[in-house]
Amino acid sequence: MSKLPVTIAVTGLNNSDNPGPGIPVIRSLRESRHLDVRIIGLSYENLEPGVYMDDLVDMVYAIPYPSLGHETLLARLTYIHEQESLDLIIPNFDAELFSFIKISDTLAGMGIRTLLPTQEQFDARLKGKLVEFGDRFAINVPKSLTVFNADELTDALGEFSYPVVVKGKFYEAYVAQTAEQAHGYFYKLAAKWGTPVILQQFIKGQEYNITALGDGKGRLMGAVAMRKTYITPNGKGWAGVSIDDENLLDMARKVVTQTRWGGGMELELMQEDSTGDVYLIEINPRFPAWVYLATACGQNHPDRLVRLALGQHVDPQEDYEVGKMFVRYSWDMICDLSRFQEIATTGEVAIRPMELA
Repeated sequence: MSKLPVTIAVTGLNNSDNPGPGIPVIRSLRESRHLDVRIIGLSYENLEPGVYMDDLVDMVYAIPYPSLGHETLLARLTYIHEQESLDLIIPNFDAELFSFIKISDTLAGMGIRTLLPTQEQFDARLKGKLVEFGDRFAINVPKSLTVFNADELTDALGEFSYPVVVKGKFYEAYVAQTAEQAHGYFYKLAAKWGTPVILQQFIKGQEYNITALGDGKGRLMGAVAMRKTYITPNGKGWAGVSIDDENLLDMARKVVTQTRWGGGMELELMQEDSTGDVYLIEINPRFPAWVYLATACGQNHPDRLVRLALGQHVDPQEDYEVGKMFVRYSWDMICDLSRFQEIATTGEVAIRPMELA
């Protein structure tokens, strides 16, 4: 079977102790049985490891931080498109999605496809709106409150018993055992990600995650459930195993079909030890950093997203291999300083020239 040539830009090339989804998305695309991919890495930092991974990325361009606004991003993407003739972009960071959603119609007019949630869908699953989301779709969620300043935090803490989870607007979460700890985490998260900061009821139990893909029309195109077997002090899953739990998969199906979600998403779930009840604690509006596990289990979600975005017929997939395990590790790459100098000074670097790609 001949493969379809396609040029895909991918963000999220960081792959350190808090890895982004970009590298596992690229690994999945490289293993596609349907696509012959040329990968254009989009980098926010000059030392993102993906900039130096010769076997995964063909070309890298620096792009502006989301805080600089969608017009600045569009101008940069227009230049990159002129050089590379992009067919599709897969953004992989929560903080950048607002801008990509904002310019998605303009990108489509340029011939660049995306498969993203609408702004309404994106906003509905915000951490600060999780209780409203649970009420709307009849899904168990922990009690949550949003706070914008220290006074509101003091009042809100009176509504919870300890421990309490303190969550950043986009990323990071800490478990506070005292009010003093909660205030410390509030200032740390507010300084890094801005406000609001979210307080959430602590659920003692086993953590599960689901990577899922929606077609934007109400169909769940694939979902794989995973149980975390090792969690870092920062709360990141460093090892996990694929499981078959129909109750968990039903929740993914419910969320995707009722919201008519378009694109990848991750559901973070907790099963309470004392009651066995499952709570939805967070919805991440993009593929997770462990999405390559789904590919290894037989569901290549990035490949399916691309084919959906290109208008190809793709059937939903339910089966996957259970008992597959992932374990993350550190690996020192040795690179020439010239690579860093080039991306730092010109904002772009050719890893594999077009004729060799």
